[in-house]
Amino acid sequence: MTKSLVEPAADSLGGARLFHLVRDRDVTGFSGTGVVAEGVQWADGRVTIRWCVPGLPRTTTDADSVADIAVIHGHDGCTRVMFP
Repeated sequence: MTKSLVEPAADSLGGARLFHLVRDRDVTGFSGTGVVAEGVQWADGRVTIRWCVPGLPRTTTDADSVADIAVIHGHDGCTRVMFP
Protein backbone atom coordinates (compact mmCIF):
# COMPACT_ATOMS: atom_id res chain seq x y z
CA MET A 1 0.00 0.00 0.00
CA THR A 2 1.27 3.49 -0.79
CA LYS A 3 1.11 6.26 1.77
CA SER A 4 0.73 9.81 0.66
CA LEU A 5 1.51 13.37 1.46
CA VAL A 6 3.09 14.77 4.53
CA GLU A 7 4.37 11.84 6.46
CA PRO A 8 6.09 12.36 9.81
CA ALA A 9 9.75 13.24 9.56
CA ALA A 10 12.28 10.47 9.37
CA ASP A 11 13.85 9.86 12.75
CA SER A 12 17.52 9.64 13.59
CA LEU A 13 17.23 5.89 14.23
CA GLY A 14 15.40 5.12 11.00
CA GLY A 15 17.53 7.30 8.77
CA ALA A 16 16.54 8.64 5.39
CA ARG A 17 13.28 7.71 3.62
CA LEU A 18 12.68 7.64 -0.13
CA PHE A 19 9.60 9.02 -1.90
CA HIS A 20 8.32 9.96 -5.35
CA LEU A 21 6.69 13.15 -6.54
CA VAL A 22 3.73 11.91 -8.59
CA ARG A 23 1.91 14.31 -10.89
CA ASP A 24 -1.69 13.32 -11.65
CA ARG A 25 -2.42 16.35 -13.80
CA ASP A 26 0.14 18.60 -15.46
CA VAL A 27 -1.32 22.07 -15.02
CA THR A 28 1.67 23.79 -16.67
CA GLY A 29 2.01 21.47 -19.67
CA PHE A 30 5.73 21.11 -18.98
CA SER A 31 6.59 18.00 -16.98
CA GLY A 32 3.83 15.57 -17.90
CA THR A 33 2.20 13.12 -15.52
CA GLY A 34 3.36 10.19 -13.43
CA VAL A 35 6.59 10.15 -11.43
CA VAL A 36 8.30 13.48 -12.10
CA ALA A 37 10.85 13.45 -9.26
CA GLU A 38 12.55 11.13 -6.82
CA GLY A 39 13.15 12.31 -3.30
CA VAL A 40 14.71 11.58 0.04
CA GLN A 41 13.58 12.82 3.42
CA TRP A 42 16.63 13.08 5.66
CA ALA A 43 16.63 12.13 9.34
CA ASP A 44 16.28 15.80 10.33
CA GLY A 45 13.11 16.21 8.20
CA ARG A 46 14.71 18.20 5.37
CA VAL A 47 14.20 16.84 1.85
CA THR A 48 16.02 16.66 -1.47
CA ILE A 49 14.23 16.03 -4.76
CA ARG A 50 15.76 15.13 -8.11
CA TRP A 51 13.63 15.84 -11.16
CA CYS A 52 13.50 12.85 -13.53
CA VAL A 53 11.31 13.83 -16.47
CA PRO A 54 12.56 12.18 -19.69
CA GLY A 55 13.96 14.69 -22.16
CA LEU A 56 14.30 17.49 -19.62
CA PRO A 57 17.33 18.59 -17.59
CA ARG A 58 17.69 16.74 -14.28
CA THR A 59 17.99 19.21 -11.44
CA THR A 60 18.22 18.72 -7.70
CA THR A 61 16.37 20.84 -5.14
CA ASP A 62 16.49 21.00 -1.34
CA ALA A 63 13.65 22.09 0.95
CA ASP A 64 13.03 22.31 4.67
CA SER A 65 10.18 19.77 4.73
CA VAL A 66 7.88 17.50 2.76
CA ALA A 67 5.11 20.02 3.42
CA ASP A 68 7.18 22.71 1.68
CA ILE A 69 7.58 20.48 -1.39
CA ALA A 70 3.82 19.96 -1.44
CA VAL A 71 3.16 23.71 -1.28
CA ILE A 72 5.77 24.60 -3.91
CA HIS A 73 5.16 21.76 -6.40
CA GLY A 74 1.73 20.39 -5.44
CA HIS A 75 -0.36 22.55 -7.79
CA ASP A 76 -3.38 22.41 -5.45
CA GLY A 77 -3.38 18.63 -5.17
CA CYS A 78 -2.43 17.77 -8.76
CA THR A 79 0.95 16.47 -7.56
CA ARG A 80 1.45 14.19 -4.55
CA VAL A 81 4.37 13.15 -2.40
CA MET A 82 4.17 9.35 -2.20
CA PHE A 83 6.11 7.26 0.31
CA PRO A 84 6.35 3.51 -0.38
